[in-house]
Amino acid sequence: MNALKALTHAEPSSYWLTDPSRPDPGAALAGRVTCDLAVVGGGYTGLWTALRAKERDPSLDVVVLEADRVGGAASGRNGGFCAASLTHGIGNGLDRWPDEMPVLERLGRENLVAIGETLERYGVDAEWELTGEMNVATEEWQMKDLQEVADRAAELGWRPSLLGTDEVRAEVNSPTYVGALWDREGVAMVNPAKLAWGLADACRSLGVRVHENTRVTSLRRETNGDLRLGGAYGSVTARKVALGTGVFPPLLKRLRHFLVPVYDYAMVTEPLTPGQREAIGWRNRQGLGDSANQFHYYRLTSDDRILWGGYDAIYHFGNDLRSDLERRPETFATLSKHFFTTFPQLEGVQFTHTWGGVIDTCSRFCAFFGTAYDDRLAYAVGYTGLGVGATRFGADVMLDRLGVGLAKGEETERTRLRMVRTKPVPFPPEPLRYAAIELTRREIARADRNGGRRGLWLKTLDRFGLGFDS
Repeated sequence: MNALKALTHAEPSSYWLTDPSRPDPGAALAGRVTCDLAVVGGGYTGLWTALRAKERDPSLDVVVLEADRVGGAASGRNGGFCAASLTHGIGNGLDRWPDEMPVLERLGRENLVAIGETLERYGVDAEWELTGEMNVATEEWQMKDLQEVADRAAELGWRPSLLGTDEVRAEVNSPTYVGALWDREGVAMVNPAKLAWGLADACRSLGVRVHENTRVTSLRRETNGDLRLGGAYGSVTARKVALGTGVFPPLLKRLRHFLVPVYDYAMVTEPLTPGQREAIGWRNRQGLGDSANQFHYYRLTSDDRILWGGYDAIYHFGNDLRSDLERRPETFATLSKHFFTTFPQLEGVQFTHTWGGVIDTCSRFCAFFGTAYDDRLAYAVGYTGLGVGATRFGADVMLDRLGVGLAKGEETERTRLRMVRTKPVPFPPEPLRYAAIELTRREIARADRNGGRRGLWLKTLDRFGLGFDS
């Protein structure tokens, strides 16, 4: 069957967000209210911040303001890979903060464990599976990189397994695989939308007020130092504010220099038959990703569909954000072709959903943090596609910076980290921004065609700490 025919019945919407169990939206904010902590954003960052704030200090009055619906943006559109890494992988972290990596990896492991414990404590059914992730090599040159990652990971306390061709194909049967690195401990699979909905329920159970369909359009300081957030039908005055808005137009203009919206795309198949499952193996249900610079990520859902995404990462001139950009037929056609190259034994399988969404991307490829308004406002942004787990860490950093549950002026292990105290290199203004990102995309594709060898442009970016993959 032609790869394009597999797309003919696909619904152009997130598989996760079309779940019939999706909760009805909560009431929008109306009138003028006050609180101790106002959280802007009802995705993972905002929900973890509200939940952790109440866990630290149950007496706090906390309000969450979401412009759309809880989990409706990146938190309900991603692949559901919940990783321990806080630095977008060991290599990226070692290149930037080599002295801090033992601490960062330990904190990341503790964070992942705490997420699983939180879901159990609040009875959140987010389809949590601690399966690990397997990075597969489809070219011989990629095995050298996987060996290097394995060696570095072992030095930092991980125990990944390097698999040869026969071993990896015994795990997941694809004729394209030549080897793999399997991290069994550091990644869990999760239903991303159910995670967001469950966190919102947990927040409400502790007394957090969650207002959906409440876009915050203004931020100003009151005479007593409190911050006032204005919306269409009301406002919130808060002693402190946490921003978890991702890449959407920020209330702090300074953040515009550090973030770009990159569109990522994914699709999901119909449920596989028992025979199709047998043909590919995949009994351990681990998450998968290939090892090229332009990489695919894929995993099994709870009902044995395959989610298949990645490869294209698209930036539109001027930080453009529009709903029609979530539909990109040429990307879905490419992804479908690659899917059947990877799994030719699944000939005849249909895709049921295709969708896209924006990733809040920064030049260092992992989150950065800061404060404003005399430390009454904190933010955590820039997760660059690895935020399912790291957002909980980001929430704790913001609460540390805001002093929630701490003595005045008290530092924590997190706030002492250089990774937390420093900012990424800002992106240049347009049109240089668009030109630089497009050149980088082309050079990344060329490196994949040339056995991973990075040209002068990519080497220059690497030298200045701006190394990119897709």
